[in-house]
Amino acid sequence: MNLIVSALARLAITAMALGATAAQAAEVKLIASAAMKEILGELLPLFEKATGHAVKATWSGTEAATKRLREGETFDVVLIAGANIDRLMTEGRIVAGSRADVARSGIGVAVRAGLPKPDISSGEAVKKAVLAAKTVAYSSGPSGFYLADLFKRWGISGEIQSKVIQTPSGVQVGEVVARGEAELGFQQVSELLHVKGIDYLGPLPPEIQHVTLFSAGLHATAAAPAAAEALVKFLTRPEAAPILRAAGMEPG
Repeated sequence: MNLIVSALARLAITAMALGATAAQAAEVKLIASAAMKEILGELLPLFEKATGHAVKATWSGTEAATKRLREGETFDVVLIAGANIDRLMTEGRIVAGSRADVARSGIGVAVRAGLPKPDISSGEAVKKAVLAAKTVAYSSGPSGFYLADLFKRWGISGEIQSKVIQTPSGVQVGEVVARGEAELGFQQVSELLHVKGIDYLGPLPPEIQHVTLFSAGLHATAAAPAAAEALVKFLTRPEAAPILRAAGMEPG
């Protein structure tokens, strides 16, 4: 905890330095993956207080955010899966060369609080847990795409099809599990750690783990480009590492 407090203090000093160079306060419109919500809840107030900029954050799944941008919505900073940032950059919606890698997140596993905790210590154990569960939930984001492919490679997709719940983009798997709508849930670790009503079992074992890289990019028609750039620099400072790790992520 002291390490996190110290990191927050150093980040506050960094934000002050960024703010000192800002010509004037601005509102930064940010759209970010819900996987980053806990972390940004710690970091954005520091940035705002020190720089005078205000950040208006919108939380979304990566695919939903990508769709909104393609439909013409404008934000200053986009913080979603890096692969989607690259695609949006190719389409001219994100400024070329503006991608900054912020955090890496593996996939975690959870059950509803009070249910028996299955073994997830190996890939084979996870496969058995999936087959034994009455219902299994995963997201419509990067982790969900990976799991759907994993189940296909295991040859169990057809067998479990009737009990799989794929949540819409932006809907938290942990909340679905907590409500009892699914027995076993998979999503980014950072999206499970703080959910009430579930028991977090841990990350997928290394042999089947999949890491998603979350990256930021500047929107091509950003209304506050200087403030947006300052925010991205702030989020990628080394001092943010303890806050990222506390939320189950690693620096990008």
